[in-house]
Amino acid sequence: MDVLVLIGRILFALLFVFSAVGHLTQSKAMGEYAAAKGIPAPVPATVLSGLLLLAAGLGIAFGVWADLGCLLLAVFLFPTAVLMHGFWKESDPQTRQQEQITFLKDVALGGAALALLAFFSYVGHDLGLTLTGPLFHIS
Repeated sequence: MDVLVLIGRILFALLFVFSAVGHLTQSKAMGEYAAAKGIPAPVPATVLSGLLLLAAGLGIAFGVWADLGCLLLAVFLFPTAVLMHGFWKESDPQTRQQEQITFLKDVALGGAALALLAFFSYVGHDLGLTLTGPLFHIS
């Protein structure tokens, strides 16, 4: 089971690590998109979100307080879904569909992050193949 959880952690985290690289290397362009969505201080927000995604993704992949990484992702994903992908505001059918898909992806990934938070916190040090145990303890 330890190896399966390790593979799952790495695969889950890859999305966020790659996304973080995009946020950090393309912060001006991504900041312009965030500005168009009404995000205040869009470039600093883009850089900050990139750092959050990087820390959370690496923490999950390497098993360093993976539960905290999952919590950070959930805290990022749910507001991002609402603020950045408000499909209900779109009048163009294609744009509405694309935003709805992205909204639902963010919500689903946030739900997965919450489930993993509970799993890592519950299993604790028995999980194996991690560098640290969980920060939180759910019983």
